[in-house]
Amino acid sequence: MKLPRLVVSAGCAVTLSAAVIGAAAASASAATVNYVALGDSYSSGTGTGSYDLDSACQRSSKAYPAKWAAAHSPASFKFAACSGATTTDVLNKQLGSLSSSTSLVSITIGGNDAGFSSVMQTCVLGSDSSCTTAVNNAKNFVDTQLPGRLSTLYSTMRSKAPNSHFVVLDYPRLYITNDTYCVGMSHTKHVALNAAATELDTVIGKAAADAGFGFADVRGQFSGHELCSGDGWLHSVTIPIGDSYHPTATGHSSGYLPVFSASTAAAAAKAG
Repeated sequence: MKLPRLVVSAGCAVTLSAAVIGAAAASASAATVNYVALGDSYSSGTGTGSYDLDSACQRSSKAYPAKWAAAHSPASFKFAACSGATTTDVLNKQLGSLSSSTSLVSITIGGNDAGFSSVMQTCVLGSDSSCTTAVNNAKNFVDTQLPGRLSTLYSTMRSKAPNSHFVVLDYPRLYITNDTYCVGMSHTKHVALNAAATELDTVIGKAAADAGFGFADVRGQFSGHELCSGDGWLHSVTIPIGDSYHPTATGHSSGYLPVFSASTAAAAAKAG
């Protein structure tokens, strides 16, 4: 299984206070919302420990899209996100869920395009130098190839759902900076992987802004809850292996969900 990953909020960054300000507007309009959740395993819920909605794509009721839908009771909810998805997979397999009646779309995408599962495998099993080389190769792809892929995907999403509000979410950093007493991979590897996350999130954020999409950055929300923090909301290497380096159920409920809720509440307040 593939591991999507890694990096912010741009002009459309939101705070949790926006969720409070816009809560009344969001709840009042939720009954008219037609919500579609697209993307990869960070949206489907890989790592939550329960794939009760679709085991093949590892869709979980504990994932942030399903939890938001359960809390807000939108007029309709289509959960199309699938573990391992790339931008091409979303284009070819998920956009059938969109239509002119779609009014809200969320997505995490980009990590699998950059081959992050391979990068993680190299960093877990290989030397510092091999990890750094793998990360640099992935960053080069993110800088040179991913922007075009995201642009194509986002423009196609807009054409399929012209009346929708789009929220692009990014990926948290994997490790805290102060990892002196962290067991496992070296500090050098942690720094390299966090740098890859930053590069990926920056490119995703710019592509979202260029498309006129909202961009919700989860890194601040996960701050203090990365691996080696002692209160992590992410899996390290674990069993089943496919859950490794994915958010836990708490990562979805306390990490992704508040940020997504803030974004939708802010948009509802603005529209109102």
